[in-house]
Amino acid sequence: MQLEFFDVPSPCIGICQSDDKGQCLGCFRTREERLNWTSSDSDQRQKVIKRCQQRKKRKNQPVKVKLAEVVVENKQASLLDTPSKPRIDNSNDFDFNDFEL
Repeated sequence: MQLEFFDVPSPCIGICQSDDKGQCLGCFRTREERLNWTSSDSDQRQKVIKRCQQRKKRKNQPVKVKLAEVVVENKQASLLDTPSKPRIDNSNDFDFNDFEL
């Protein structure tokens, strides 16, 4: 343990809300770490701060999503093929027939 001349300050930034894992959205401490902060010594507090920094890095990393691979065949149309008509999807349209101003 290193000799400490100054007390380790709380990492609290005043955003005291918990996420679904129970970690603070502001300082990234767990509930237990917040409750035990005042009774922890400097060494324990420094370890908590390092864990909080790691949590913050993990949370701020961009999410990598693997997309499904789409294979498209580039087939040339034949003159003997029947022409295809494009279909319009109206399932998401709103019905404004009875709308009055």
